[in-house]
Amino acid sequence: MYMVCMDMEGVLVPEIWIAFAEASGIPELKRTTRDEPDYDKLMKWRLGVLKEHGLGIKEIQETIATIDPMPGAKEFLDELRSITNAVVLSDTFEQFAKPLMKKLDWPTLLCNELEIAPDGEITGVHMRINDTKLTTVKKFQEMGYETIAFGDSFNDLGMIQASKAGFLFRTTDQIKADYPDIPAYENFDDILAAIKEELAK
Repeated sequence: MYMVCMDMEGVLVPEIWIAFAEASGIPELKRTTRDEPDYDKLMKWRLGVLKEHGLGIKEIQETIATIDPMPGAKEFLDELRSITNAVVLSDTFEQFAKPLMKKLDWPTLLCNELEIAPDGEITGVHMRINDTKLTTVKKFQEMGYETIAFGDSFNDLGMIQASKAGFLFRTTDQIKADYPDIPAYENFDDILAAIKEELAK
């Protein structure tokens, strides 16, 4: 039995922080896990930037409300979920992701949670477990699932490399160059075909 595990931002939906950087006029917030492998370091830096500019959850959620899934993402998920088990594994937060999951017809999402003060300031993050994606994939394997994983960022590499089959999807040229042994795809038709090929083995 298989479990297909996929990243969310940059894969199914646009990068939330990039969209917010553009909406808020704060270009430095465009930095993501494609650029910074240390997620804890990245989030602490982001929260510092938000505090400096007096921005909180309200402003970010207003931006998220304007974001739509990648073209073809919902159709891809619908077909994938009709043939196998699938789960979205993300280092994002429930307060960010729920509106986007609604637009994708509620795929299963495992992610983290923000700590928010009464005035809306984001004061911290609650990470459910260390190295979320790799740890979760290993737990699925302990449960008897063969895993197939794909994503676009540094923090997806652990789950990709630990899975029976793993792919890069819409990643950077640098990551593709650094990991030439991992097949890389750019569109949903091709990644779906690769997954189906693996499922047929």
